[in-house]
Amino acid sequence: MAFTYPPARRSGVVDLLHGVEVPDPYRWTEDPDDPETIAFVEAQNALSLPYLEGLPERSLLHGAMQRTFDVPRTGGPLLRNGVAVYARNDGLQDQPVYFVREGEGPERMLLDPNTLSDDGAVAVVTASLSPDGTHFAYSVAEAGSDWQVIRIRDVATGEDLPEQLVEVKFSGISWHEDAFFYSRFPGADRSGIGWSTGMSIYRHVVGTDQAADTLEFSNEDEPELGYYASVFDGRLLVLGEWSGTSTKNGLLVRELTGGDWTRIRPVGEATYGVLRHDDGDLLVLTDHTAPNGCVVRIDLEDPSLVRTVMPEGGEPVETAFAADGALFIVRLVDAAHVVERWSLDGTRLGDLDLPGPGAFFEASGRPDEPHVLFSWQTFTPPSTIYRWDGSKLEHFAGAEPRLGFSVTRETATSVDGTPVGMFILRAEGTELPAPTIVYGYGGFNINVTPLFDPARLAFLEAGGVIAMTNLRGGNEHGEVWHEDGMLGNKQHVFDDFIACARHLTSAGVASKVGSHGRSNGGLLTGATVLQAPDAFDAVVAQVGVLDMYRYQHFTAGRYWTVEYGDAADPEAFEWLSAYSPLHNVGDPTGYPPILVTTAETDDRVVPMHSHKFTAELQYAAGGASDQPLLERIDRRAGHGLGKPVSKLIDESADIYGFLLHHLS
Repeated sequence: MAFTYPPARRSGVVDLLHGVEVPDPYRWTEDPDDPETIAFVEAQNALSLPYLEGLPERSLLHGAMQRTFDVPRTGGPLLRNGVAVYARNDGLQDQPVYFVREGEGPERMLLDPNTLSDDGAVAVVTASLSPDGTHFAYSVAEAGSDWQVIRIRDVATGEDLPEQLVEVKFSGISWHEDAFFYSRFPGADRSGIGWSTGMSIYRHVVGTDQAADTLEFSNEDEPELGYYASVFDGRLLVLGEWSGTSTKNGLLVRELTGGDWTRIRPVGEATYGVLRHDDGDLLVLTDHTAPNGCVVRIDLEDPSLVRTVMPEGGEPVETAFAADGALFIVRLVDAAHVVERWSLDGTRLGDLDLPGPGAFFEASGRPDEPHVLFSWQTFTPPSTIYRWDGSKLEHFAGAEPRLGFSVTRETATSVDGTPVGMFILRAEGTELPAPTIVYGYGGFNINVTPLFDPARLAFLEAGGVIAMTNLRGGNEHGEVWHEDGMLGNKQHVFDDFIACARHLTSAGVASKVGSHGRSNGGLLTGATVLQAPDAFDAVVAQVGVLDMYRYQHFTAGRYWTVEYGDAADPEAFEWLSAYSPLHNVGDPTGYPPILVTTAETDDRVVPMHSHKFTAELQYAAGGASDQPLLERIDRRAGHGLGKPVSKLIDESADIYGFLLHHLS
């Protein structure tokens, strides 16, 4: 099939970066409200949507996903004062519904977000339960936006209180008695795609208007820093201070009743996660001088006094929490989670007996109370909730796993000799080699662990294979692994991914290889198809970061300079120039089929990335090509947060249908 592309005007915009002239002919796409941008979006969808909908593989997978999505998925547990709140999607609901159980009593519905909009595009982003279990604070976002509104629901009556808190994003909710602390951008413009600065900490008392909230902390000298608040022991208010997406956070502390702030650690030194307050010390998970993580005691009277509680081990710690008078340590072993228990004096108490390989999420409990709830999931069973009662582990809520799937491990060798692991997913009985998708992320210290995705199951049932790669840039092997894939080392991530794709073919796993990544993973697939087009037979770059010269000028983009670098810096400009997808498009006649996806209200990775990259691909192809170079733009959707299930099924069927069609 031949494709003829809608023309896109090439302007004469040229930037001068470090003496280099850099054309930016599609600068106009940066304004989503520009009539020219709107027309571009309509023209691209007019071409891509009928093509995708007409693929027989898309129709097959869309029907299968109606079944694979139709399974209960339970997560988001909260536990306070014997009251448990958790979210469950019974299958095809657009948004999960929140239920409450008091003690051993029956569950009842607390909140159904599906009633908050006609199209399911309003989602709950953050939820928190008051210490006495009487109030449920939750934030909602519309159409996938990062901006949120915090509301408060009476647990007993199921009714919302009158107040609504705005100017909120990237915020937690931390309670003390009848009030909670949250992060806010006072006076922010919530309508545009520009930066938000001046994040501050406020205290809200239940039953009062937001105008009465008290400002607890702000930093006018460094308005680009971000802050989150946590209450410990009913006494201390601890602030985490962060710069961009760096995990090297600062710590400040003061008494809840007020007083001066004491700086415990500076921003930019190391990762510091406070677990609990104990006898005048903060117990802290840190990678300071311990890349795989350790737990230390920091003396609040003299923060220079540090004692090790749990020493660094051979495998990295991803997270930890305090409950049942102990520390629960979540460690990564072959990119899957193991949960250990340690005493406060550093004695290992044993491991939790969990089905695996799996991934741990969303624990809820109190430092000195025995009961803990947490979510656990693997690639094929949906998310379920387990409860630790102080002596044993038991299933608390959720569905039984799906059977008939195989998960194995393979290892590729990158160009510099680094071994790169991956999970291989297939249905039992699938003969190899088979059509294979290689999926990756590789950045921001984010791991690819065993997560349930019903869309993948439909592809596996159709005879495909999926390889989930553990590339440098994540934290699968500690902070050193992360740093070896960031800033000037970013090319290592691309090399790892290409090596995985080639290994799958040489090892007899793949008959053809397609690549799929989203966000930073969309950058990954966009960059690697240009560097090694022969390694891939089809490519999907989903909501990708594709303009590496200008990403930092929009919304959350400025936070990513600690991971990518800023083109304003001459050294960073050199490495960004080497891989920026927009600026490395060559002759598309040698490229495989490419599908670029974005969403019109994505205020995380703004749509201009996908628009520019698509326009440049289609221009380089001379306005027409035999293989598709297409863009799919979702409406009333953002970066993916809280996307309705109906939209997820449509989008997933398009993506997997496109890949299966070109890999078969």
